[in-house]
Amino acid sequence: MKPEPLLAELNRLRADLDADPTDPEWFTLHHVFCFVSYKMGDFQAYLDETIGPEDEVPDF
Repeated sequence: MKPEPLLAELNRLRADLDADPTDPEWFTLHHVFCFVSYKMGDFQAYLDETIGPEDEVPDF
């Protein structure tokens, strides 16, 4: 599985909220999105390790 669909979903969730740094939900999504964007190679390695071809994944 490629990380881009997951990153796009995180970004969609983040965009659904007002950019309010005092809102815990927006703050969390924003920083997770930024971190995963910065660490794409590590995230891809994680996905390769944890999601196998037989695993069910949602349609993005």
